[in-house]
This record gives sequence, structure tokens and C-alpha cells, in this order.
Amino acid sequence: MEVPVQSGEVLLGSGASGESSARVRARVLDARARQEARGMLNSALSGALLDQACRLDAASEQLLTRAMERLGLSARALHRILRLARTLADLEGAEHLSQSHLMEALGYRQLDRQAGQGSVVSA
Repeated sequence: MEVPVQSGEVLLGSGASGESSARVRARVLDARARQEARGMLNSALSGALLDQACRLDAASEQLLTRAMERLGLSARALHRILRLARTLADLEGAEHLSQSHLMEALGYRQLDRQAGQGSVVSA
């Protein structure tokens, strides 16, 4: 991911602070508990279980259909995007997937593809 240049205030700690490591850890543990409550980790979801965990409204289905056509996504890629979007929703504490979860997952997919094609991706 490309990271923008930060001001001296931010780098020296006088700017607004981000999320603490303890808070991030708590969100990850909560997300993992949600997955376990569904009976399976998101990474293992497939078929009917994937459909059930990643129910989409009509607008979200349209978004993914357009993305599949424009980006030439395979069914395997679509399933990976859905699993990632479900994880993003879990981290947020959201019960349902939103278009923002799907857009973020699609964005990560594009970054991953760019990195795999030899593009320079800064971290």
C-alpha cells in the first residue's frame, strides 16, 4: 500500500494518535469469535456457507457483477473477495456486508494484482 508523507507533528507524536495495539487486538479477537460463532473461520467458507455468511443486497450484487466484468475476475477471485469483505465486516462488528466492505476488499485485490505484476508498491 502506498503511504502518504506524514507531517513532523504526526511523526513526532504531537498529532492525533491512531488506534492502540490493544484496541486492534480486541477487534481481531472479537472478529474471530464472530467467525467461530458462525461455525467456521472465514478463510474456510465455501459454497452455501459462503453464500449464507455473505448475503448481498441488490446494489452490492450489481457492484460485484460490474467488478467481475471490468476486472475479469474468476469465481475463485470472487470468493476470495467475499471472504475478505466478510472479515472486514467482522472487524468492524457489522452483521451484514456493506458496499464499503466490498469496495475495500476489491481495492486490496487490485493492489495485490499490481504488486504481482511488478508494479512498485510502497509500504
